[in-house]
Amino acid sequence: MRIVVLVKPVPDTASGGERLRPDDLRLDRAAVPAVVNANDEYALEAALKLTEAHGGEVHLVSMAGPTAPETMRKALAMGAASGTLVTDDSLAGSDMVSTTRVLAAVLRGIEYDLLLAGADTSDGGGGIVPAGIATLLGLPYLSYAAKIIPDTEAGSVRVHRISATGYEVLESPMPALIVATQALGEPRYPSLKGIMAARSKTLDTNSLADVPLEDGAAVGGAVSTTAVLGSEAPPPRAATRVIREPAEEAARQVVEFLADRRII
Repeated sequence: MRIVVLVKPVPDTASGGERLRPDDLRLDRAAVPAVVNANDEYALEAALKLTEAHGGEVHLVSMAGPTAPETMRKALAMGAASGTLVTDDSLAGSDMVSTTRVLAAVLRGIEYDLLLAGADTSDGGGGIVPAGIATLLGLPYLSYAAKIIPDTEAGSVRVHRISATGYEVLESPMPALIVATQALGEPRYPSLKGIMAARSKTLDTNSLADVPLEDGAAVGGAVSTTAVLGSEAPPPRAATRVIREPAEEAARQVVEFLADRRII
C-alpha cells in the first residue's frame, strides 16, 4: 500500500503558545518553535501501522514555511519514507481555501491508495481542509475514523467512524481520504535509528511555481478571504464560590445557584 499523510508544522504550545504579530495580527511562527501538528501524528501512526501490516510505504505532504523541513524530518524519523513540501513567501497568510487548492494540486501528481489527515490543526482549528481536498479530487471522504480496515485485493477500505451512539461502518473504493482520530492509537516516539535515517530520506521542496494549480486559481495571503480584525485578552475570572456544606444542603445550593442564572 502507498499511503500519503498530510502533515503541518504548528507552533509548539509547550513553548509559550501561539503569538500574533502586532502589525497584521497574523500568527508569528518565528516566535515559537514548530512541531508536527498533534492530530497529524495520529494519522501518521495509523498509516505506519497499515503499511507494517499490509506492506508499502508512507509519503508526507505539507504546505508550510521555509523552516518546515526540520519539522518534517521529525515525522520522517517516525517511519515515513519520503515527503513533499510546498513553501513560498506568497503563501504566507493563506486561508483554508488556498491551502486546500495547493495541497490538492500537489496530490494530483502523486499515486496513493489512501490519503490520511488529522481532524484539524492546533493553529487553525477549522477542520475543513481534508473535506475540501476530497471534494476537489473527487475522493470518497471517510471522517472521524476509529478503525481502518483496507482490503487490498478488492481495492476497498472500511472505516469505523465515531458517532454519538458508538460508531458507523463506512466502505468505499480506494483511493479514499480518511480523517484520523486519536482512537487509532498513540503516535510512536522516533527511535535513534529512525532519527539518523531521516537525514538521508528524500524531502522534495517545491515553490508555488512548481505546483500546477487548476484553472490558474489565485492562492496565497494576498487573496485570503479571512483576516483577524482584533485581539484582546479574556476578562479575568470572577470570584469563585466554594460550597462545603453536607451533601444534601450542597446539592440544594447548587440547584439554587443554577436556577437563579436560568441555567436550569
